[in-house]
Amino acid sequence: MRIKMTSIHVTDPAAAFTFYTEMLGFRELMAMPEFSLFIVQSADPGEGAGLLLEPSDNPIGSAYRQGVYDAGMAAIVFGSPDVQAEYERLSAAGVRFTGPPAPDPSGTLAAVFDDGFGNLIQLHQD
Repeated sequence: MRIKMTSIHVTDPAAAFTFYTEMLGFRELMAMPEFSLFIVQSADPGEGAGLLLEPSDNPIGSAYRQGVYDAGMAAIVFGSPDVQAEYERLSAAGVRFTGPPAPDPSGTLAAVFDDGFGNLIQLHQD
C-alpha cells in the first residue's frame, strides 16, 4: 500500500497551481481549469503521490483550512535535502516564513512558510 493522492484546501486553486509548480518546483500531474481541478506531483523520480489543490469553496473545508492556519499549524510537510537553501531562495523571491530554519523537537532542521493560499507549509530536512 502507498499514498496515491492527498490534498490541501487552497483559496485559489489555479493561482496555487502556478505557485506550486513555478515557485516550489512541483510538476503538473493534472490541470483542468474548467473544473477547478489542479494536481501537482514531486519533480523527483519515483515520488508518485499527487497533491490535489482542493478548492476551499466547501464551508467545512474552508473552516478546517482557516482553523488550522489560525492555530499556526502546518497543513502539510514537504521534504527538502537543504532547508536552509530553500529558505534563502524562497525568502529572496518574497515567500513569507514564520521564522528562520531551526531544529525541530527531533533535531531535524525545519522551517514554516505561508503559501499565500491559506496554508502554512513546513519544510523538513531529508
